[in-house]
Amino acid sequence: MARRRPATVHGAVIVDKPSGPTSHDVVGMLRRRFGERRIGHAGTLDPSATGVLVIGIGNATRLLRFATASHKSYECEIVFGVETSTLDAAGEPVTTWCMDLDPADVAAAAAGFIGTISQLPPMVSAVRVGGRRLHEIARSGQSAERAPRDVEVYRFKVDRTDDPLVYRAVVDCSAGTYVRTLGADLGTALGGGAHIRALRRTRSGSFTLSEAGPPTEAELRTPLELVRDLAQILVSDEEAIQARSGVHLVDARYDGSGPWALVDPTGALVAVHERVDGRLRATVLPS
Repeated sequence: MARRRPATVHGAVIVDKPSGPTSHDVVGMLRRRFGERRIGHAGTLDPSATGVLVIGIGNATRLLRFATASHKSYECEIVFGVETSTLDAAGEPVTTWCMDLDPADVAAAAAGFIGTISQLPPMVSAVRVGGRRLHEIARSGQSAERAPRDVEVYRFKVDRTDDPLVYRAVVDCSAGTYVRTLGADLGTALGGGAHIRALRRTRSGSFTLSEAGPPTEAELRTPLELVRDLAQILVSDEEAIQARSGVHLVDARYDGSGPWALVDPTGALVAVHERVDGRLRATVLPS
């Protein structure tokens, strides 16, 4: 008797990533758990980092780019006086400084990073250069020329701990911001160096830790969850059939700049429409 193929799974899972496994490791855990190969995530977390990791499963992986282009929030500790090879506690110390910090000076320096800033991606990041990821190049003992990129920092709050060289930090920023680089640059701005430790992502878009669970327990949500922050258009059953075939609604239904999530009378996501080069396109059909 032929083995029955498991049913295809489509949806979203909000994981509270533990320290240790990579984001790819978490994807592997969920592949085994749900028996579905098509799984991806919105925004890599370092192995030592913890917190919110947004996962798409099955056809819902097509929706991840809408969840990726979102704001992120983090908490961490910044350790001043020591710069490491990876800009976090996982690396080897490369330079040390004797730093005498005034909390007011640290707060003022942190405030100077709020707004649009330019960051150089660290060599241990997942950015691709010449078809290879920077962390792969770094592991081979090589280096690569990196292009700076503009990011947005909305909040950078620092508070002193009992250790005068360790500060707790809260960061709200755009997607693509490297908190480890932010910590290292703050150390440089204060006349020395720094690295971060205990990095935890507390929010990714509208997803928070209160919704997240361990990889083995986090609930499977509907694909609509991945685009829940988009403007929604409620469509009839007939319109849903047409939309699933790539047909657009009349233009008057698309209010604002989009993208728009089309939802049928049962509350299920039908499609995501967006305006590209001035024209409407059904770029995502999750079902």
